[in-house]
Amino acid sequence: MTFQNTREFAQSLDAQDELRKYRDEFHFPHVNGKQVIYFTGNSLGLQPKRTKTYVDEVMNDWANLAVEGHFYSDKPWWDYQERFAVPLSEIVGAKPTEVGVMNTLTVNLHLLMVSFYNPTPHKYKIICEEKAFPSDQYMFQSQVKFHGFDPKDAIVEIKRREGEANIRLEDVLAKIEEVGSELALVLIGGVNYYTGQVFDMKTITAAGQKHGAYVGWDLAHAAGNIKLELHDWNVDFAAWCSYKYMNSGPGNASGFFVHEKHHNDKELKRFAGWYGHNKERRFKMEPDFDPVHGADGWQISNLPILSLAPYLASVEMFAEVGMDKLIVKRNLITSYLEFVLHEIDKELEGADFEILTPANQEERGCQLSVYLHGQGRELFERLMKNGVITDWREPNVIRLAPAPFYCSFEDMYEFGQILKRLILEK
Repeated sequence: MTFQNTREFAQSLDAQDELRKYRDEFHFPHVNGKQVIYFTGNSLGLQPKRTKTYVDEVMNDWANLAVEGHFYSDKPWWDYQERFAVPLSEIVGAKPTEVGVMNTLTVNLHLLMVSFYNPTPHKYKIICEEKAFPSDQYMFQSQVKFHGFDPKDAIVEIKRREGEANIRLEDVLAKIEEVGSELALVLIGGVNYYTGQVFDMKTITAAGQKHGAYVGWDLAHAAGNIKLELHDWNVDFAAWCSYKYMNSGPGNASGFFVHEKHHNDKELKRFAGWYGHNKERRFKMEPDFDPVHGADGWQISNLPILSLAPYLASVEMFAEVGMDKLIVKRNLITSYLEFVLHEIDKELEGADFEILTPANQEERGCQLSVYLHGQGRELFERLMKNGVITDWREPNVIRLAPAPFYCSFEDMYEFGQILKRLILEK
């Protein structure tokens, strides 16, 4: 498609957008009396209007039924989490028995590492990416220390080449080969939070497993954003937060995946709790743990129903649309944003925008990370004051994520005009 940097062209794309009606299903903040242009769905998604109905339902059941809500509410709390199995499995490319919801992201990664990081004196190293999200870095450090290893030795980072923004697949594979028999675990962010780079999860998973290592993925920036096929890629485990592209609310419950090949492995360690015990026998209060078959057998505690309600509202919206349609729009709107940035760059003398995110659509989702050469944090702050909600990362990067559920093509055009005006006013 040949793009044009005009309002009329942007409006014509919106008119053809099959998902345009969903924009009205979200609450937008307002700045200076105007609805914002929202680019931070990669940090916290907007609130779906239907969320309140789901939360109110739980509150009303609690008020009217009290403890009986566990069994007699419209959506009984006893098995509330089971409603996520089918829609989540479709979002991440899994079988319904391979996915579940519990806790929050880093908590779930720690718990999954109980099963999938059991180092020996000779097989103890973890491979991750350079500049992994800090929470992952802290997790790795504490895990290897817990097992008696030195993080400087046990944690192996795959680095970017000098002068390059992204990590090359061949360098990931080479590092896996180099670590070889010492490799216990590969755990990488499926989409890098800083650059927006999407890793080739299928190829990397196979490479790590070839050396007898487990391979897991932090899908915080991937779930609800990119096409995932976790079962078919033979991924051992994964976890993701729900409050970014899946719009479940701040700090909300995490989703997780455990491949079915591990479900019957009695030797695989896990931390146990009452809610992971055999559902049919749970109230017999038996002394020995008998895990639920499937991913739910990794659950530990009673589920936080008030947290799950907004998440359920969101995943049911995903079920209505499907990832394929979201990805079609994601690709088009991200490409249009990229075009607008390049057009503004051409029009303004002295402007120099470097897009760190790969240009290849197979290597990116809906995030563009833009290095603002010659600009500073002041430009970011002025964008925010002018109703463009974006994200700043040191030293000089703004992250723009046009989430396809609620961002419009006219938003992309309007952002370009605001950006141009603010630079000229400087």
